[in-house]
Amino acid sequence: MESLNHNESKAPARAITDGALARWERTDAVDQVIDETVDSGRIVGTVVMAARHGEVIYQHAAGYADRETKRPMRENEVFRLASMTKAIVAVAALALVDHGQLGLDDPVTRSLPSFRPKLADGREPLITIRHLLTHTAGLNYGFLESADGPYHRLAVSDGLDNSGISLEENLRRIAAAPLLFEPGSNWHYSIAIDVLGAVLEKVTGSTLPQLIRNIVTGPLNLSSLKFLAPAAASLATPYGDGAVQPIAMSEFFKLSFFGNDIQYSPGRVLDPRAFPSGGTGMVGTAHDYLRFIEAIRTGGAGVVRPETAATMTSNSIGSIASAPGYGFGLGVQVLKDPAQAQSPLNPGAWNWGGVYGTHFWVD
Repeated sequence: MESLNHNESKAPARAITDGALARWERTDAVDQVIDETVDSGRIVGTVVMAARHGEVIYQHAAGYADRETKRPMRENEVFRLASMTKAIVAVAALALVDHGQLGLDDPVTRSLPSFRPKLADGREPLITIRHLLTHTAGLNYGFLESADGPYHRLAVSDGLDNSGISLEENLRRIAAAPLLFEPGSNWHYSIAIDVLGAVLEKVTGSTLPQLIRNIVTGPLNLSSLKFLAPAAASLATPYGDGAVQPIAMSEFFKLSFFGNDIQYSPGRVLDPRAFPSGGTGMVGTAHDYLRFIEAIRTGGAGVVRPETAATMTSNSIGSIASAPGYGFGLGVQVLKDPAQAQSPLNPGAWNWGGVYGTHFWVD
């Protein structure tokens, strides 16, 4: 989707009219797709926003924020971000790197001396901050393993449930599970950013919510992006796939995921006793999240250096693939081969999403 730019004001009046008409037609077409999807019952509600050159050129809220009470979706609706939290925590880590408080090749044990997971053969390899950011540390997620896997046996929290354990206890359990591979040799999506959150707390002496507010969301004035939601009524109700229509999630909700199960506790973001999950724990609006990724796209907005923002959003794992056609940067997935990925985006586009149904793309 494109918008008129300032140079187009010098073009003949008919060119402006044709361009504006084409943009209106595209906007109308997107509205129609969204509304038809909601009306069909496939999804309950959504907020969609698009920006070009920093200007919001499309925004649309459709359906319900809560179907059962008929509360309509609003453009400033607050959503559970799940794994879209990861990019925010990654930016905080990179800001500390820029300020010399942290190094990408620092061993994790420098901050967390007892975090020493081993390979299946008993060797204890070096895990670095770079490995955590790129998901090449050899760690796992419970929802990506079978029900009899080590994360299940050790009752590791993925940060989506509300287990009642502390972050320190969760780190102990993670470290007791064997690594999947030698760090740096492969890519596997994992709980690594929860571990990174614990590193950031040790480095700064602040809690993760405090340091994210101080380093990222405060300077960028993104007040909705936070770890603790003020009230359930301020949040969009989460829904999971059902046989006939989406099902409103209960407090303990299980959803099938690539042959395994994700355990959700939607009330976790309302519980001040739950440890702040660096991988899945934040909430926020589409508008504020768009402003966050726009800050990174345009060079870091003073939160990180322009060269750091460029490195974050570039492939950092060489020929290793995070998915067909994709590499991975320092906290986001990076498109390498659109044909292989079957994507309409251009090489270098970056993205991620969350298991509550949120997604972003930057092309």
